[in-house]
This record gives sequence, structure tokens and C-alpha cells, in this order.
Amino acid sequence: MALNLRQKQTECIARMLNLNQPVNATGTANEDVYKILIYDKFCQNILSPLIHVKDLRKHGVTLYFLIEKDRKPVHGVPAVYFIQPNQANIQRIVADASRSLYDSFHINSSSSIPRPLLEDLASGTLNSDSINRISKVHDQYLEFVTLEDSLFSLAQKSSYVQLNDPSAGDREIEEIVERIVTGLFCVLATLSVVPIIRCPRGGPAEMVASALDQRLRDHLLSKNNLFTEGGSFMSSFQRPILCIFDRNFELSVGIQHDFRYRPLVHDILGLRLNRLSVQGEKGGMRSYELDSSDPFWVENGSLEFPEVAVEIESQLNKYKKDVDEVNKRTGGTDGAEFDGADLMGNTKHLMNAVSSLPELTERKQIIDKHTNIATVLLGEIKERSLDSYAKKENDMLVRGSIDRNELLGALKGKGTKIDKLRFAITYLISSESVNQSDVESVEAALKESEVDTSAFQYVKKLKSLNASVASANSASRNNIVDWAEKFYAVTAGVKNLLSSDRQLALTRTVELLMEGKPNPEIDSYLVFDPRAPKSNSGSSHLRGPFKEAIVFMIGGGNYVEYGSLQELAQRQQPVKHIIYGATEILTGVEFVEQLTQLGHKMGFGSTATASSVN
Repeated sequence: MALNLRQKQTECIARMLNLNQPVNATGTANEDVYKILIYDKFCQNILSPLIHVKDLRKHGVTLYFLIEKDRKPVHGVPAVYFIQPNQANIQRIVADASRSLYDSFHINSSSSIPRPLLEDLASGTLNSDSINRISKVHDQYLEFVTLEDSLFSLAQKSSYVQLNDPSAGDREIEEIVERIVTGLFCVLATLSVVPIIRCPRGGPAEMVASALDQRLRDHLLSKNNLFTEGGSFMSSFQRPILCIFDRNFELSVGIQHDFRYRPLVHDILGLRLNRLSVQGEKGGMRSYELDSSDPFWVENGSLEFPEVAVEIESQLNKYKKDVDEVNKRTGGTDGAEFDGADLMGNTKHLMNAVSSLPELTERKQIIDKHTNIATVLLGEIKERSLDSYAKKENDMLVRGSIDRNELLGALKGKGTKIDKLRFAITYLISSESVNQSDVESVEAALKESEVDTSAFQYVKKLKSLNASVASANSASRNNIVDWAEKFYAVTAGVKNLLSSDRQLALTRTVELLMEGKPNPEIDSYLVFDPRAPKSNSGSSHLRGPFKEAIVFMIGGGNYVEYGSLQELAQRQQPVKHIIYGATEILTGVEFVEQLTQLGHKMGFGSTATASSVN
């Protein structure tokens, strides 16, 4: 049975809403037990893609509030708290209990509550004589946001900036790594799997892999072991592989324009938590949900935009044909008299028509939704020449060069300031040999368009350091805080991993890691097996090929990589399963803003805010 992260997390939340008792056969909590749900902003984002407001009633939730809101007492009902374990939330719970807001408090932490916070909760409620109201405290291990069955985010903002900040100290880096490890541990606990961990040597990937390995080892020795019942997975003699990468492994994917539907919608229209708002056909804003309940989104998200437009038209024509068929069957024959002999047959057709109405109505709503989205996208594509940017960037990344006139023409043509900046940075990354004269011309063109070039200068600095760092002794690259050595993989090794059809370096590497065979491209990758004795953990027993993989990108992921990995899984025989996750899911604009912040920290460009590049 394939790992389904969305299903697993939804099941955990349903159990939590049922006061941590087993749910009924329909997968919902006991709706006869009315309860109040209290959450913080982070946990609201966890719930949002999984459970709609209308579904909360099925779980017996009649009222729901953010924890920081002022609330009135509601007697006779239990309160379910779902919060991150921090000082502010614990203090608020103590205050709520002391005011006797609810009869009983069922406290659920998104990750493990540290002992000092538990002691604060105990002493606070004891001092206010309200400790009897605390029914139970649960560690839920749900500190991640699941967007699709095989897509998750730790929702940890600006981790790329934090990890690559030249002024960051060891302690700050360790805290960031610790947060990432906590999030990944929650994902693995929810899936009930202990994977084999693989990662490149050095940098954040090794730091996270090593710390996660130790966290899993420590936990496996504890009495309350979350992984003892590995379900069907442990009995299959096949564990998944967890592949951990750092954003610098393939920087270009986070920056370039893409012309496929799902990445376009995310990048251009700002898809967030599976929701977006666009201008409606008749004015005003329309809000839409794009998730697994939308068959068009699931089936066509990986298609190029022109193919999506054709598919919308095809489905619209099929819908019209089906409607005409219903009308023909229920409306009698044109010009013919209706007699009693037709009554039974016509009644049957009428009943069939009535039963098909909900399905036809739903189809029409989906078609209208994607027609509207595609119309807005088309307007942006034409206004900004996004198709041209996507094609030129892809060509650059495949060929490693671009004609000077074509390069400068694009920078002086259509597009927003940040479109031009992304194009310029992609040129910088893709070029095997950078012509100084061309670079100066690119900078001049950007300045002419009043673009903040901090991000461009920053990547240029990284590229110039790349050759010297690549030749350095690997032992000198152990200290992640030495910023010049963090970026060893910015361009190194990417070109030789690209095939003629522009397969992402990440996808190619994951394919090799899942095969589990010796290969010079991955032989240097570290191996961590939390279930094996530490002395054997790094040995070459790879246990491949792997049927299932979890791929995690530190510093920000995107829908381009997610789509590429899903295509890889589908074309395998037999079909394999790949879950993709990241510290956060970023648009190209958001990632370039982080590069701009780092540029400012390095003293490049203007001191204006990162948003000035829009």
C-alpha cells in the first residue's frame, strides 16, 4: 500500500477531534459530542487544506476560534486545543483554564511539548486551582502542512536566508536545523516509517540528515516508540528512502519561469494552501480551491498551458453534448405528438436526467472555474511574454548559452522587473563560461529598468567562488557558517546531470538513489540507517531498489520539482511512489526576494526592501 500523507494526517486530526478516541467507520468523530476547537495560526494552516469549515460539524465541532482572540465562557462542552508548543500558547491556556472558559481542556501539541513548558502548564493551572480542568495533553506530531497526497511543507519561512546568512552563528544554524528535524520527524511519525536516509556530503543536507538520524535512534530506544507498529509497511521488508537536498543543489529551478499549469497557477496567481483569488468574469474577486477534489486539476496540472486550454474546450464541448442528450431524452421528439405509449419510457429518461443533474452541475462549475483561471493566466502571459521567458530559460539551461542580442532583447522587452531579474539570474547560472562584457550589459539593462540587482550580484559572487571552492579539500567545507563554502553545489555537477529532454538534476539523482545501484554520480552520498548499529550506518548496504521515496528540499521547494518527481514515479515499471516536501513552497518571486535579502546582507545593490524588485 502506497504511503498517503494526506490521508494519514487527516486520520490523525479526526482522532484528535474525537478527543483522541478511535473514530467511527466513516472516519469522522462522534458528532453527538459537541466541542469547541481552539487553534493558533500555524495549526489553522495545518487544518485548512485537510478539513473544510463545513466538515467540522461532522466531527462535532460547533465553534472554532484562534487562541489569541478574546473568548466568552461556554459551559457544558469540552474544548480541543491544537497549538504549537510555545510559551505564549501555554500562558494563554493557563489563563483560559483559570477563567473556567470551558468544562474540560484537551490539549494537543503539533509536536512534542518540551518538559519546561509542561511544568509551566502544571504550575500555572495548579496555582489558579484549575488543574482539574486539564483532561489530557497529547503530542500529535503533526507539525507540517499537507497540500496533496504526496506534497507537504514544513511552513518554515525564509529558511534559505537564515541558513545562508553570512552573519549567522553556529547556535542560530543549529536552531534552524533542529526545527527542520522536528518537522521531518513529525512526517515520519505520521507515516509510521523509519527510512534509509541519503544526502550529499556537506552543507545543510548533511546537518539535517545526521541530526534526524540521531533523533530517530534516540526515539527508537524510548518506551513510547511511535514506530513499533509500522503497519503494512514494516511487514513488507521494504522501507522507504529519504533523500535530503539543499536548495543550492539546483538553484535554477527555484528561479526560472515554467509553462506548466500547476507551476504557472502557483507562480503567477499565488496559490496558497490550495486556495487562490482571481478577478471574476463579471467583476469582483472569485476564490477557488484547487486540491484532490478537483479532477481537472489532478489530471491536467502537469500539462503545458496551451494543452490545458485545449482540454478545457474539449470538456466544455463534452458537457454541452451531454446536456443536449439529456434534453433530447426528456423533451420528446420535435413536432411529434406525445401519447401514453411513451409515458413509461419518458418517465425513465426523466428520472435518469434528474439523477445526472448534480454530476452535470459539478462538471460545469469545474469547467467555469478553470476557464476563469486560464483566462486570467492568458492575460498575464500575453502582457509579460511569460511563454517567451520560459522557452528562452529552458533553452539556456540545456545549451549553456544564449545569443547576446536575444539575451538583451528579452531584458528590454515585456515583463515585470522581477521577470527580468529571474531571467538574468537564470542566464548567470546556466552559462558554462560567463563573458564579462555580457554580464556588464545585463547589469546595465537591469538598472535601466530600475531593477534592484542585489540578487543578481549575490549569485554572481557565488558563481565566482564556485570554481575555487570546488577544488578545495572537502575537509575544509565542514563549517556551514563559513558562507563562502556553503555554495559548493550552486552550479557544480548540475550540467552533467541534465539530459537532452531537460530532466531536473534532482529527479535524475532521486531516480539513481531509488535504484540503489553503485553509480559515480551518487557513490559519494552519505547513508544513514537509524535502525542499524551506528558503526554500520554509513556502509554501502543500500537495500535497493526502493519502491517508495520521500524527497525533502531544505531552503524552499516548488511545484516544478514536485511535478517532475511525480512524472518519474508514474513512468517507472511497476509504478513507484514519491512524496515531495520542503521547508516551504516558494514561487519564483518569493525565492528571488530571499536572494535579494542575502544580497543586501552582503552589501550589494540598494538598501531598499526586497519587495522593491516587484
